[in-house]
Amino acid sequence: MTAIVGLTRGKSVYIGGDSAGVSGLSLSVRADTKVFRNKRYLFGFTSSFRMGQLIRYSLSLPKPEGDLDRFMVTRFIDGLRDCLKSGGYARKEEEQELGGTFLVGVEGRLYTIYDDYQVARAADGFAAVGCGNDIALGALYATAGRGMRPKARVRLALSAAERFSAGVRGPFDCKKI
Repeated sequence: MTAIVGLTRGKSVYIGGDSAGVSGLSLSVRADTKVFRNKRYLFGFTSSFRMGQLIRYSLSLPKPEGDLDRFMVTRFIDGLRDCLKSGGYARKEEEQELGGTFLVGVEGRLYTIYDDYQVARAADGFAAVGCGNDIALGALYATAGRGMRPKARVRLALSAAERFSAGVRGPFDCKKI
């Protein structure tokens, strides 16, 4: 339950997120942000605050090298899987290992990592995850090519998700890498 929004502009990546912590029908506004940097990477997570904490404080990230897409699918995911397993977060369902969902920006590219460790890069240059993702994606699509600054587009998408999704709540945090 959240909205995490990312977009690229030139060689920069912007990721923004809300502050909702949701469990069933209970909602708390969290002080610990869902958007953060870890070395050369910018993250925005959904799924679990535990997963986000492990990525933020335990994930040892190598410097990207060579073909970036290949690097993300192999070395980055291998390191992530090890981190989530050793932190007690990764789980197995029907013999399939599962993690969580988040956005990551690195070297001007925006990736979505899904709970099955799939690595995706959207052709549109923007992505969103969480329960407010469809609303946020609509706002990002509608503002493309309108001359808005990237942070303004991210905040507008998050505001739209907050307005129309019960699982999204400000304040919003937006960072650039």
